[in-house]
Amino acid sequence: MPDDDAPVSALPSVGARIAAFAAIVVAGLAGALIGDAFVGLECTGGCSTGQGIGAIVGAVVSAAGVAVVAVLVLRAMGEWRSSP
Repeated sequence: MPDDDAPVSALPSVGARIAAFAAIVVAGLAGALIGDAFVGLECTGGCSTGQGIGAIVGAVVSAAGVAVVAVLVLRAMGEWRSSP
């Protein structure tokens, strides 16, 4: 049984935080590829600026979405572990 005098922490484990960070990075990379490809489908000729903007927007939107989900999951894990 854990020490009853130790403070209870809702902080997720280091492994869970690393996994959440990795998921956000992977989602950002995938969003960048999707944004680049989407603009590339709609554009003809030299579209490097448009594809760059599409990649940045796709990366930010997808990373932000996964970050929201990751924070919710980490909070739920912390509350679940700290409950008696």
